[in-house]
Amino acid sequence: MIYSSYDNPGLVKVLSFLKSHNTEYLSGQDLSDVLRISRVAVWKNIKKIRELGYKIESKQKLGYRLESSTDALLPWEITSGLKTKIFGKHVYYFDSIDSTQNQAMKMASDEANNGTIIIAEKQTGGKGRLGRKWISPKGGIWLSLILHPKFDISVITLFPIASALALSNAIEKTLNIKTELKWPNDITIKGKKVAGMLVDASLESNKIETMILGVGINFDVDVKQIEKILKDTPNFYGVASLSEQNKTTKPILLVQSFLIELEQIYELLNAGDIKKIIKDWTKKSSTIGQNIELSTDDGKIKGKAIKIDNDGALVISENKKNIRITSGDIKHISK
Repeated sequence: MIYSSYDNPGLVKVLSFLKSHNTEYLSGQDLSDVLRISRVAVWKNIKKIRELGYKIESKQKLGYRLESSTDALLPWEITSGLKTKIFGKHVYYFDSIDSTQNQAMKMASDEANNGTIIIAEKQTGGKGRLGRKWISPKGGIWLSLILHPKFDISVITLFPIASALALSNAIEKTLNIKTELKWPNDITIKGKKVAGMLVDASLESNKIETMILGVGINFDVDVKQIEKILKDTPNFYGVASLSEQNKTTKPILLVQSFLIELEQIYELLNAGDIKKIIKDWTKKSSTIGQNIELSTDDGKIKGKAIKIDNDGALVISENKKNIRITSGDIKHISK
């Protein structure tokens, strides 16, 4: 099942009218007359709306009334009232897909898709950093964002770090949950991973042609089931779910808030203003100031995390010598 913000005008018309008149019953004839579609089309759209998780009450001789909305992250739900300039103005929704990142890659070269989101209810082949699999069951938020950035290629490694900051801010504002940022781009709650980012980019002549941000959020997932699958993988440090601490906030509010926060940070990057991003990330970081062990392709490094550089590289003090690390996995260790 695929939906986009470009199609299903009849369904969206019926739904929008039901939303704006949710305190009253609307007959099929009323909907047909106002929306200028047949009563058969009204009935078909009502049926489809129900299948998408909306609750619609129907009473004989009275008509239809919308009781409650859906939790599904459908295109028209994301775009409705979204206060961004570019991000999320066009959305493609899949009930199941191998990877939103793969789909975004197929669409990324088209300039018209700048700011477009690919979102899925579940992924069968979700991608994590360093080629790892990301477990993506129903209940999570799995999305990819297509971008054509203006900023310099040197900033590309800072972008996922900045994106993690945007998501942390959005979680705090919408769900009132405190999160920490673990270098390079993990978001944690009490030391357990609740979300992560990755970036795929296409470069040409030292210029960023396209960039795709992949985002995975454990919104309302079975933590024990995921931990059972991942417990023996390298550098696994636990799984958290946002619903463990907030069961009432709708996922759509988090997605919209994240897009707003991310677009603001994206504009700072395009303007070359990265000092604020680094300062704000450092405040939320669980890594800076900690003794860590870092696994790289060249082996393991132990030291104290001092700061991140302007390009997002982690600076570690090892035996009174500062080392810059641009990629790898870290583990917090005691002194």
